[in-house]
Amino acid sequence: MELWYTEKQTPNLGFSCRIKETLCRVQTEYQEIAVLDTFQFGRMLVLDGMVQTTVADEFVYHEMIVHIPLRTHPCPRAVLVIGGGDGGAVREISKYPQVEIITLAEIDLQVVESSKRFLPELSSALDDLRLEIKIADGIEYIRSLQEAYDIIIVDSTEPVGPAEGLFDPSFYEAAFRALKPEGILVAQTESPFFNADLIRTAFRRIKAVFPRTHLYLAPVPTYPGGLWSFTLGSKHHHPLKPLGKLLPRDARYYTPKIHESSFSLPRFVQDLLED
Repeated sequence: MELWYTEKQTPNLGFSCRIKETLCRVQTEYQEIAVLDTFQFGRMLVLDGMVQTTVADEFVYHEMIVHIPLRTHPCPRAVLVIGGGDGGAVREISKYPQVEIITLAEIDLQVVESSKRFLPELSSALDDLRLEIKIADGIEYIRSLQEAYDIIIVDSTEPVGPAEGLFDPSFYEAAFRALKPEGILVAQTESPFFNADLIRTAFRRIKAVFPRTHLYLAPVPTYPGGLWSFTLGSKHHHPLKPLGKLLPRDARYYTPKIHESSFSLPRFVQDLLED
């Protein structure tokens, strides 16, 4: 008997993978967590029926959400990740020796624990001595901060449930206050094919707060549409003039040329920002 997992990416589109076995399935206070072992993409983390990451393609997403801001900033020393309990973003940040403080604000402890157990490729840096894990609501945590971080990375789920407030104007305003004078915010902002309204709204809200706001893209095969967007808000530095001299080691997708080309938007995506 064949077993298949299907994510309903839209009311009219499903994404299916044949699975070897279900490694973990637990209902927490916040969401249902599952780790599936698939034939095509290896182990897959699923939250509330939505694919969050797989060991086969996670490197594209995590390298792009981390290395773009960290190489744009001249010397990032304190980095906050909101969400990202799988550890992939922390792993990429840990490659920068100049970073002194890494904070992971994850609302659900079970995401961290499940990733440590079943996704060692992603969670390998969760024991980094520079890392502090706060099991807390990132929205509430960030409101208490004033010029505390050089980089804030919003590695969130889709804007439903606990993550909904991460796309609110008040959150971006709080992030601005929590950043140092040369600080940079990056947030994942979904698919330009299926989430045009969300991208348009998030971009406008970040642009209303940050002097520089830019959208960039990367291909992630297991995400809806296979093309993913990130929105960067910067207090000072332009992402197309990267200042960081250190290239991240072991990068499989990110290169300086990819850094530049990711900001070259297709016409239909540029139109979303100009409407």
